[in-house]
Amino acid sequence: MSKVTIGLDVGGAHLKVARVEGTRLVAVRQIACPLWQGLDQLDQAIREAASLLEGADAFAITMTAELTEIFESRESGVLAILDRLRERLSGELRIYMGLKGLAPPNIAASDPLSVASANFLATAALVSRLRPRSLLIDMGSTTTDIIACDRPLGLSDAERMQTGELVYTGFTRTAVPSVATHAPLAGQWQSLARDAFANMADVRRILGTLPEDVDQHATADGRGKTQKESLERFARGFGRDADIRHLSTWQVSAVYIEEQQLRSMHDGALQVLSRPGSTAESVIAAGIGASAAKQIAMRLGLPPEFFGDLIESSDDDQKLWATRCAPAVAVALLLNA
Repeated sequence: MSKVTIGLDVGGAHLKVARVEGTRLVAVRQIACPLWQGLDQLDQAIREAASLLEGADAFAITMTAELTEIFESRESGVLAILDRLRERLSGELRIYMGLKGLAPPNIAASDPLSVASANFLATAALVSRLRPRSLLIDMGSTTTDIIACDRPLGLSDAERMQTGELVYTGFTRTAVPSVATHAPLAGQWQSLARDAFANMADVRRILGTLPEDVDQHATADGRGKTQKESLERFARGFGRDADIRHLSTWQVSAVYIEEQQLRSMHDGALQVLSRPGSTAESVIAAGIGASAAKQIAMRLGLPPEFFGDLIESSDDDQKLWATRCAPAVAVALLLNA
């Protein structure tokens, strides 16, 4: 019988879970986990994942959740999350430590900064084996990783924000005024309120390009997620009510804001590729924003491929969610390699 390994990517907004038997992905899921509300949210997410965790031989764990505001420091966050996972999971635990690989919890606890936000390196390590000379663009709900998989440079979030490898913009949760402070509206430039009335999930709902199953968190005003409600939030950022203009007019403004976000990703990719000795023959698109990553690949003139298409799996839905939950899949496969 093949070894059953569970890959866990513990984020500040989601828990991503991948179940691997041998080298084959058999299940993968993203579960909302708003950790800023407390560690009990991680407990709840683990309970929701119970059917995927059942009968596991080992757990391969990576994280970014140590950045959550409830922790005094990244180091204390890593240690708190490790303690919680050791209490809640039964079986062999291996923690991903970036360039140091996978290690038992006691070793990881002695070097928490190697554990902190290392999930991008897990994905890059697997991609470099499967598709050498690739540029990984993984756009999640909050951030975008852009990694030359054969030669990653920054090892911390701070370093990667300098190198272009981390662009702090995401497919759904990013607030509109952090993407753009003005936009065109009905033939004039309009300054935007620098308040979180709407996010990029709202922008994409207005445009009709948001998949229904990727935005798992409450809206900024606690109301619903129809196109009409998203448009009302979006218009508020212009100091206006939605019914003052037709939908098509607002959609032009939304296209402009989406374009500003794409340009920030394109700039990051160009910075990464500008490093002497960097080469990329293709782009591996990952995350819930893999469609946006594919657009960047086309702008770069590089052929795109979705991460899930690299993975041995049984059906297209699993490949789709493997793309969306790439680090969880990657750490499981790295442990089973």
